Amino acid sequence: MSTAGIELATPRRRLAEAVELLSSMRFAISLLTIIAIASVLGTLVEQGQPMPNYVDQFGPFWFEVFAKFGIFTVYSTWWFLLIMGFLVVSTTLCIIRNTPKMMRDMRSWRENVRESSLRNFHHHAEFTTPLARAAFARQTVERLGHAGYAARTVEKEGGTLVTAKKGAGTKFGYVFAHSAIVIICLGGLLDSDLPIRFQEWFFGKTPYAGAGFISAIPAQHRLGVNNPTFRANTQIAEGQTSDTAIIPRQSGVLVQELPVDIKLNKFNIDFYSTGMPKLFASEVVVRDKETGKTFPATIKVNEPLIYKGIAVYQSSFEDGGSKLQLTGFPMAGPDNTSFAINGEVNDSTGLKRGTDEYTVEWTNFRPFNVENLGSGDARAVKKNESFNEQFARSLDKHTGSAAKNANSQDLKNVGPSVQFKLRDKNGQAREFINYMQPVTLDGVQLFLSGVRASQADNFSYLRIPADDEHSVREWMRLRAALHNPELRATAAARYAERAMPASSANTPLLARQLQESALKGITIFAGEGRDPGGFMAVMRFLEKIPEKDRENAAAIYMRLLNGTMWELWQAARAKDGLAPVEPTVQHGQWLTLSTNALADAVFYGAPVYLQLDDFTQIKASVLQVTRSPGKKVVYLGCLLLVLGVFAMFYIRERRVWVWLRDNDGGADGTHALMAMNSQRKTLDFEKEFTDMKAKLPQSA
Repeated sequence: MSTAGIELATPRRRLAEAVELLSSMRFAISLLTIIAIASVLGTLVEQGQPMPNYVDQFGPFWFEVFAKFGIFTVYSTWWFLLIMGFLVVSTTLCIIRNTPKMMRDMRSWRENVRESSLRNFHHHAEFTTPLARAAFARQTVERLGHAGYAARTVEKEGGTLVTAKKGAGTKFGYVFAHSAIVIICLGGLLDSDLPIRFQEWFFGKTPYAGAGFISAIPAQHRLGVNNPTFRANTQIAEGQTSDTAIIPRQSGVLVQELPVDIKLNKFNIDFYSTGMPKLFASEVVVRDKETGKTFPATIKVNEPLIYKGIAVYQSSFEDGGSKLQLTGFPMAGPDNTSFAINGEVNDSTGLKRGTDEYTVEWTNFRPFNVENLGSGDARAVKKNESFNEQFARSLDKHTGSAAKNANSQDLKNVGPSVQFKLRDKNGQAREFINYMQPVTLDGVQLFLSGVRASQADNFSYLRIPADDEHSVREWMRLRAALHNPELRATAAARYAERAMPASSANTPLLARQLQESALKGITIFAGEGRDPGGFMAVMRFLEKIPEKDRENAAAIYMRLLNGTMWELWQAARAKDGLAPVEPTVQHGQWLTLSTNALADAVFYGAPVYLQLDDFTQIKASVLQVTRSPGKKVVYLGCLLLVLGVFAMFYIRERRVWVWLRDNDGGADGTHALMAMNSQRKTLDFEKEFTDMKAKLPQSA
């Protein structure tokens, strides 16, 4: 089979060369290779994501490079569709050029052979038989027929030729396989966004980049119900109805009108113990806009609803606007006055703190979360570890992932969580995720509050220890007291009074010095001026001390800080009219964890902490709505491809020729020359030739 293309008999050399190239097999293979490479890129790079996601992933430079070549929407770029079109044309011309020749060859018996040419075949044999030539010819035809060959006899000058063939249907493999490529490509073009692009190019349709209600989006951003092909998504909350779907585009979205109304009555979801969804399904009521007919349906994963050429798939699920009730606690200054705040997922709430105004954007709510809470090393300090290493490890321990090492599998449901963004008046935002209930880590109950500055970052967690009432109020009281200069001075004085022995002669002087040291230490920890405080401030203070004395100074400082923090806690409770806490091991552990959390709070970056108190969950189902006229075409192409590959690989064409002539010298009997040929020489072919060489000479 030649790889050359169709050669036109025309004096126009350029036209002839273009047609020859376009219809050549080498050109089709080159196009197929380019499409394969582009498909690999489309597999490696997730398609159709928001542009900011790609900027975060690849950086501004490579984002511009990839966007220029359409890497983020490979399968709908103009160059990919153009290559697909050329591949269809080139492969079609190859089929047109080669199929007639193959059909003629399949029907041909290849009778124009000579006795001398058969001797040139690698697989040939000669023998004689006592049967007459006509009788032996009939016997040969019968035995070839028993072996599965179609055979016929042709009288030649000076002899008789028996020609036989088997497996000629392998030629259909070429026709089926190449036709499958054309059919699959046509099906892919039918299901591509080429019809949508035509509407954008010739009918003035443009993506909508604004915000607001879908019903208010102008007509130039909408596609009609007769749009021949689309793939869109619609999100429907429980009790709500939708008759539109969203088609994402690079510069916005297009609104696809649907011929039906879909109302979500109930969304059902079940989970595995790992927290992964086990089953989710939507119970809907569908109303045909044209006829008014209504009917119920249940849409499950892999069990779509198909109606009037539209398939509705269960894609995923989201929050449909759950109602949230929270309590806000100040995270700056000596104020400890809590306040109530309400929110609704996918909505926003204004928040004012002093002269500063913020907006809380409620982005998500989850009724339960399964986390890996495998136990880890709970020790605060390790042996043979420098002071700076201890502080660095402690900081990482208390601000790292909410879950422990993935190698320690301890999956537990840690309860509901709320996710939101806190945006200031300049538009800058940080994202938070707060858990409603305390989580038990290393045997201690902690309230987790995750924070990140960008969606490309992982959440870092502030871990607030739960008090005796299983709340954060005691920690909030201690936080406010830490930023109250009067309470810090009171705590330092109480610590000095408690720490100094009454029998010492220099007690007043030493007590005053100890009080000043304790006050300075807790003030450094609380933060002075622009210094936010915490362990980082302590580290900067200790770096001023000579290195040889730094270890001892650190140990003394920590004793002063721990003792003063205890007295600060008691002073804060006394200020609020509460009895002092008992000096137990549990309260000592709580104070240590609280001190760590106060040190980490300088990185929290929010003026308030929002604690989820109650909620009313409203679920939403995300449905994918598609119209795919090319789906059946692609299925047909796949069927032909399977048949074609099977025919090419498992059907072997074989040809047998037997030239019969009378024995020389007028002796009775027949001389036979047998030759056998196949396009693929295999061990089976060698065995078949050996069997044929042994059976054909035998007389009946």
